[in-house]
This record gives sequence, structure tokens and C-alpha cells, in this order.
Amino acid sequence: MAVVVALGAFLMTLFGGWVAQRVTDRRHLVLGLAGGLMLGVVGLDLLPEALEAAGEKVFGVPEALLLFVGGFLFAHVVERLLAVRRAAHGVGADERAPQVGLTAAAAMVLHSLMDGIALGAAFQVGGGMGATVALAVITHDFADGFNTYTITSLYGNARRKALAMLVADAVAPLVGAASTLLFTLPEELLGSYLGFFGGALLYLAASEILPEAHHTHPARSTLLCTVAGVAFIWLVVGVSGG
Repeated sequence: MAVVVALGAFLMTLFGGWVAQRVTDRRHLVLGLAGGLMLGVVGLDLLPEALEAAGEKVFGVPEALLLFVGGFLFAHVVERLLAVRRAAHGVGADERAPQVGLTAAAAMVLHSLMDGIALGAAFQVGGGMGATVALAVITHDFADGFNTYTITSLYGNARRKALAMLVADAVAPLVGAASTLLFTLPEELLGSYLGFFGGALLYLAASEILPEAHHTHPARSTLLCTVAGVAFIWLVVGVSGG
């Protein structure tokens, strides 16, 4: 049953990527919405789940929050190292490194894989739990597909690479759900991963996606798209019961 539901997540991910590539003539609105979706996913979905699963304190701070900060710093360090490398090769500082986009998209694929694992584990607990998680995963994967295509393209990668990462992101929940027939993931490890991934995702949203969205089109419509993205994730979390 989990694999059948994951097929819905597969289709929803592809639909999210299709929407992202169809509105390229309004790129600032796409980026504004992507930033809002990413902010909503981090603040309203990933971080609360991470704190619940890995909330044990390490020297006074919850483990999930330490990894959240670590993920943010990791993304920052990776981007700065790539910037130094580009400068050493005579590439302008304002030119984006395609490797950053591919790395971020790969993280999105990993996250979708974990979504599939969570889906399979939920159905192992019971049908009711499985249905709740299924609703969250399927609706959430629209944002995943949208963000995967947008991030890959934003950093100057060719369309075929963006599509390849989108397809990988769509297939990942199917693989994750099927894998639960072989093993289960400890809750604390899952929470640690969610905290780290949330920090990296927040860095991309705050330092790259949203500034780029407002760089050439500082319009109210762009800001409204960002708010709409956050509101959409809030709705998904509320409907799915958190």
C-alpha cells in the first residue's frame, strides 16, 4: 500500500517541476514562491519533526537544533569554498556555481527518499497513521518538485540536468517506501537528519533564492508569492495533522 501511495508522490513531484518550468517568463514570482515553500517546509514541517524525534539536549541545546545550525553552516561553507575556487579560476563572484545547484538538488532527492521511508514506516504502524503521512507526503512533494527544478536551474545548470534531478526526486519516494520492506530507520537518526537538512535548506532560501527573487523585481507580487508559499505549507501541515 505504501508503494502505491508513493506513486502519487511521484506524480505530484513531477507536476511541481512542470509548474516551475512553465512559468519561467515570471521567474521572480517562481523564486518568490520557491523561497516561501522552502521557508514553510523548514519552519513548519522539518524543524518541529526534528525536535520531536531528536530533542535530547547536548550541553543545554536540543540535538536537532545543533544539527540545524550545523546544516546552515555546512551549506554556507560549501558555497564559500566554491566561490573561492571560482575566483582562483577567474570566474566572477556574481556567477553562480552549477555544483551548488546540483548538490542542493541531491539533498532534495535524499529528503524525498526519507519521505518514502517515513511513509512505509507509517503504514507498518497502521492504516490510519499511513493515511495521515500519505496526505502530508503527497501534497508536500509538489513543493519538493517545484524547488528541485528551481534550485537546479537557478545555479546555471542546463535544462536536461534540472529535469534529471526532478525525475530522481520523483522516483526517490518510491524507492524509500519499497526499502521499508527490508529495514526501519531509528527515530532519533531521522530527527537528526531532518534538523541538518532543514538548516541547509534555510540557508539556500534566505541567502540565494529570496534575494535573487527581489533583485530585479522588488515587487509586492513577489512578496505575496513568498507569503503564499509559507501559507500553503502551513495548510498542508494543518490538514495532515502536523
